[in-house]
Amino acid sequence: MSSSGPITAKGWALYAVLSLLWGIPYLFIAEAVQSLSPPAVVAIRTLGAAVLLLPFALRQKALRPALKKWPWVLAFAAVEMGGPFVLLAHAERTLASGLTGLLVATVPLFATIIAVARGDRGALAPSRAVGLALGFGGVAIVAIGSGGLNGDISPVAIGEVLLVAVLYAIAPFIVARHLGDVPALGVSTLALGVVGVAYTPVALATPAAPPTTRSLVAVALLTVLCTALAFIAFFALVAEVGPVRAPLMTYVHPVVAVALGVIVRGEPVTPGLVIGFPVVLVGCLLAAGVFARTARPTETLPVHP
Repeated sequence: MSSSGPITAKGWALYAVLSLLWGIPYLFIAEAVQSLSPPAVVAIRTLGAAVLLLPFALRQKALRPALKKWPWVLAFAAVEMGGPFVLLAHAERTLASGLTGLLVATVPLFATIIAVARGDRGALAPSRAVGLALGFGGVAIVAIGSGGLNGDISPVAIGEVLLVAVLYAIAPFIVARHLGDVPALGVSTLALGVVGVAYTPVALATPAAPPTTRSLVAVALLTVLCTALAFIAFFALVAEVGPVRAPLMTYVHPVVAVALGVIVRGEPVTPGLVIGFPVVLVGCLLAAGVFARTARPTETLPVHP
């Protein structure tokens, strides 16, 4: 479908599905790490999802083109999955799932900074500069208002999640420059498999108590719904609405994450969240150029935690 045509009912349905599937992982990660180590969560999630996606990749003959560019697939795997997945799992041992989802939503801010560093002068437009200031100001409000100054939340954990946002912002540039002509399903399946194989020995060597049923169910749902099924839905969304408009549902993820954290896990609604949440979202939208009349939104991959 053309990215300039009207969005169909199927397109809106896929937006809704992905907004949920990539908004709930923070909840599942928070539950999984209650009795599973972060490396174990990453190993189960990525290896399991790779196995589930493999038949689809083989049917579409998507693996061979990905294997031909394996060095860049490995780079993508490290930046998009290997680093972020374990950092998120470790951070959510102390951070609320909703707060984590909101901090990850800063990806467009870092993507704009990277674009400027690469010579994209369009990213220096006044509205986008204001968006950057608002976005990072909102993050500060969230951190301070959630207890960042009195030790209620870990500055290290916040730093880990913001590093995840930086890595997620870098990944699309690798795809655009070196993997743009490779089937996305092949890249994703191969990358997930490599990360899963790499983390398996680390997971086995990490001391841990017997996992609880709740943690096992959470990591299973994270694997099947939020990784394998979500990727399949994402490929369908790109085909339906085009690559430019597909990332727009990224801005719904933190709303889902915060709502589920409050409803399911009883996480507190802090003054920082109430005030900083809308500031961060508006800043991200401005930084991504969503409100610009003469420029289309920044082309970035949707964030999948």
